[in-house]
Amino acid sequence: MTRPEAGAALRRCAGCGGYEYGGAPACTSCRDLVDGIVEEQWAVFLHDWDASADAGQEAGLAEMVAAEPDRHDWRVVDAALDRLVCSGCGDRLGRGPAGCSSCDLAHGFRYAAIETDRPGVPPGNEHAVRVNVSVVRRPHITSDNELLVRRLLLPLILVGYLPTTEEAQRVSARIRSASPGQKPAVMNLTVEEILRDWRGRPGSSA
Repeated sequence: MTRPEAGAALRRCAGCGGYEYGGAPACTSCRDLVDGIVEEQWAVFLHDWDASADAGQEAGLAEMVAAEPDRHDWRVVDAALDRLVCSGCGDRLGRGPAGCSSCDLAHGFRYAAIETDRPGVPPGNEHAVRVNVSVVRRPHITSDNELLVRRLLLPLILVGYLPTTEEAQRVSARIRSASPGQKPAVMNLTVEEILRDWRGRPGSSA
């Protein structure tokens, strides 16, 4: 379940037929892969703290991390919030319904976490990974259009792609102009075009 390396080839999901990670949250296999990005780093964090997965220990560490998000990797912060219960709505902290003030506050604070780009990716790639993962794991807070774009671009971003401003604007324009029934097909075609063009760029890691 390890996240793909920069420059790795995209793989098809046996569950949904799209690129792995891109079928989340509807595809269980892709959703597990996306959650795995967060959960694997939490396991590393527990190991580094010589802590077990005991619920009491985890809760204590999660509260510590949530109180100081700027001192921890974003995946650790997201995993910590998953282990805390919102006092307002009773859901996982930061993932409750739109309008829950406690979840909205926690969700905002999560972006103070550390985002470290991997070797071989353009500056800002890890932030793109972080945002897209956040949207896919909190789909009820965003628009259908944004969720579609974020989830289908996630496989590309995970292997090191970062859209230019022009590319992002082109994708947004295509999605806005497409009819509701055409949007998934248009976005899938756009992903294939981006992948082809990106592989052909000088210095591309793909």
